[in-house]
Amino acid sequence: MISSALPAFLFAASSSDQLVNLLFDDTFAGIHQLSWFDWALMGPYFFTLTILAIYGCHRYHVIHGYFKYKKNIPTESATQYTQLPKVTIQLPLYNERYVVERLIEETVKMRYPRELFQIQVLDDSTDETHPFTEALVARYQAMGHPIEYVHRTNRHGYKAGALQEGLRTATGEIVAVFDADFLPPVDFLEKTIHHFSDPQVGVVQTRWTYLNRDYNLLTEVQTILLDGHFALEHVARAGSGLYFNFNGTAGLLRVSMIEDAGGWQHDTLTEDSDLSYRAQLKGWKFVYRPDVECLSELPVDTYGFQVQQSRWAKGLTQVAIKLLRDILKSDAPLRNKVEAVFHLTPNISYPMMLIVSALMLPVMICRFYMGWMQMLYIDLPLIVASFWSISAFYLTAQRVLYPNNWKRTVFFLPALMAAGVALTLSNTKAFFEAVFGVSTAFARTPKYAISGSQKVAVKAAYKSRSGILPYLELAAGTYFVFMTGFAIDTYNFLAVPFLLIFVTGYYWAGVTTLIEEYKGKMAWQRQRALALETAGRE
Repeated sequence: MISSALPAFLFAASSSDQLVNLLFDDTFAGIHQLSWFDWALMGPYFFTLTILAIYGCHRYHVIHGYFKYKKNIPTESATQYTQLPKVTIQLPLYNERYVVERLIEETVKMRYPRELFQIQVLDDSTDETHPFTEALVARYQAMGHPIEYVHRTNRHGYKAGALQEGLRTATGEIVAVFDADFLPPVDFLEKTIHHFSDPQVGVVQTRWTYLNRDYNLLTEVQTILLDGHFALEHVARAGSGLYFNFNGTAGLLRVSMIEDAGGWQHDTLTEDSDLSYRAQLKGWKFVYRPDVECLSELPVDTYGFQVQQSRWAKGLTQVAIKLLRDILKSDAPLRNKVEAVFHLTPNISYPMMLIVSALMLPVMICRFYMGWMQMLYIDLPLIVASFWSISAFYLTAQRVLYPNNWKRTVFFLPALMAAGVALTLSNTKAFFEAVFGVSTAFARTPKYAISGSQKVAVKAAYKSRSGILPYLELAAGTYFVFMTGFAIDTYNFLAVPFLLIFVTGYYWAGVTTLIEEYKGKMAWQRQRALALETAGRE
């Protein structure tokens, strides 16, 4: 999941002689000038920054856990099957016309005995994907591939419902799941299946890699964000025996584990994390194999990225509400419980970011006459805990994965911070929808079979409309422009770079979304005009 903690650190100017003569007096002199109203503003402001700093400190803990426990991550199974088990590959789809052909083509290449192999295409599509995929599967069946097509006329339970439906006819004792935008490698089963020779192993998760990292700035940033999760978080948790989650795709699950944990359930939008915690509370072991890479496609448009992240934010919060009480009451080790709290609740940072954003300007005014030495006692520790932790976390992940090319990540850090800001409004909405039990449909992230930096024509029908969101983001960006001007007027120059991150993040999200939707609208109008012209000639 992507969490962001970007506090504003606001400093007042002093001359060099004051630094020497009024070192401590200057620090606290302004405190006596604060009114009850000032404290009413500063209290919530620093409280939220403190909570964000705690989550920032957890990032340092994850980095430490990675280096301490990475040696415990296996590169092969300790035991081997004498007789391979039957395996079912499940491919859940919903309106994935652009990528389904690529997905099936790569899946049938997987090396495994055909008599022990089954592929299920679980299609909930309501558009032309349905007849196209049905015909595609029939063609592969005629070629002798063990593939079957399952089409539901409703989306009951969404992806979780489709996976559960597929289990009714699944012949495998192990199932592997691949989303529509993934390309399973041919040796995927050869490298992973033997872990299940240990009867306690319920899940094997592999690492995501990306077909279109170089497509645009947004995909570069997403790669860095997701690499942090797969390179550091999973290794630190799995290597130390803590709970970690199946990521919903590019992994294998034991069918008996799914049944023992209560099956696929659809009362959250992240059915993978939900099942993961229920299974691990039952005592099942999970294995992580970061050396096994599965290519996938990243969203290329801003709103598609926001939709995906808000779904993950809402779903993870729903899992926290559903399971945290059971986790804390269980007989699991205390360290597992603490880590579960941090893992399932990071999206509380988004509403806290909004609180910080709203209070930043009035707090800046309140602190104008306070001494600059506050920085050493209040602001600097928060910088180290929050801002530096983000940089350290993602730079470490890139250095781990790309030891010869990681330094380029430094140049993407401002965009990384801005992307975190760009998610603030949409993920705050998702967080509160989860808290207050607001039901929403499973929103699909559009994919277009993009590879590398090739540009494609994005089909307008595959894109969701953003509504009022980009206009709210533009308003928030304008608010921070005003705050940046105030910081300059009051000589708070060290605050300006942080404020500009907020300006950039909100404007980036709002402007790019509106431009992308305008281009989509124009493309749709051109397509419609061409269709009408063609029909007229006929």
